[in-house]
Amino acid sequence: MTSFPSKLIEDAVNEIAKLPGIGRKSAFRLVLHLLKQEPAFTENLSNALTRLRNEIRYCSQCFNIADDETCSICANPKRDRQIICVVENFKDLLAIENTAQYNGLYHVLGGLIAPIENITPDMLKIQELVQRVQNEGITEVIFALSASMEGDTTAFYITKQLKHLPHLKITSLARGLPIGSELEYADEVTLGRSIQARIAYGS
Repeated sequence: MTSFPSKLIEDAVNEIAKLPGIGRKSAFRLVLHLLKQEPAFTENLSNALTRLRNEIRYCSQCFNIADDETCSICANPKRDRQIICVVENFKDLLAIENTAQYNGLYHVLGGLIAPIENITPDMLKIQELVQRVQNEGITEVIFALSASMEGDTTAFYITKQLKHLPHLKITSLARGLPIGSELEYADEVTLGRSIQARIAYGS
């Protein structure tokens, strides 16, 4: 599919095809679908995407995606404010939330330490995590990182940064998850059980 009857269609297809998992044929079908809708539908979609790009924020406490300075989780007075679950990204946070088995706070690192990819500790929200643990009366840190070399390296590095806090409990998800697996793809039952059955880190 190399030519279109309209330059406007071609431009729309080219932009939509830049999205992950969408080829030009799928993009073309989406464009045709949009053309069949009422103008208000396309306008609402366009406005929602523009607002998403321009107005989305990151929580000043946990770095979760948020609409305001503080995300809805950190602002919820019913959450257990003595426990922090450390995750790589927003998708992992969402996966854990969907289990309904965890009621503490989160901390989104924004990635994992990966020397091969030149991702170093200073590029992640690690020092912000250490400051939270020191200043907010945190009693437990849960590592909910992928069961990979990068996940283990990150957990080990953070543990070293927290070793001066002798009364802090450091745990990790029970290894009911396959080695190398991503949390976002784990089923909710398995992930929920791994949270409930978390173990002392390093055991």
